Amino acid sequence: MIAWSIDAAIESKVFDRIIVSTDDDEIAATAKQRGAEVPFVRPAELSDDHVGTGPVVKHAAEWVAEHLEKPDFVCTIYATAPFIRPADLRRGLEVVLASGAEIAFSVTSFPFPIQRAIRISANGRIEMFQPEHYATRSQDLEPAYHDAGQFYWCTFDAVVKQLPAFSASAVPIILPRHRVQDIDTAEDWIRAEMLMKALSDSHD
Repeated sequence: MIAWSIDAAIESKVFDRIIVSTDDDEIAATAKQRGAEVPFVRPAELSDDHVGTGPVVKHAAEWVAEHLEKPDFVCTIYATAPFIRPADLRRGLEVVLASGAEIAFSVTSFPFPIQRAIRISANGRIEMFQPEHYATRSQDLEPAYHDAGQFYWCTFDAVVKQLPAFSASAVPIILPRHRVQDIDTAEDWIRAEMLMKALSDSHD
């Protein structure tokens, strides 16, 4: 999995350093084999299943600034993003530079209007989150987007200050839905394999 992200970063040709933060020997070995650097071992307090991405990236950025050189920009690339493309990484850097924003990250649109979302109530019945849109035509509703879980360009200061991505500090890099699949569950993995096959077949 991590090879997809490292390969895309290398092929984008926009990075001075490609650094993998991990506490796992196998991941570190794979990362080095693919051409990335693993100059430190991620601390134990940043390595459990409940630590967010922000503190991990902050630690890595500050380590690089102290031991190597202070970066102007940091790009966080998830290891669970098999459809990441070098061109999207280049576009992200271009956008964050041109916009003057402190953050630029990948997003994609929801496939169905979120204003017409429903919940299952405690007694097993259906309720709308926004019943005022029961009769509103889908095409008349504002499009909504979600984090695509691929990459996040940030200024060094934005990383250190832990600025929130979902804010006016950020600009979007919009990706088509068919190239977005974050992998958190077994079902996500199955869908990613299906998408990968479909995309591969379309290039034949």
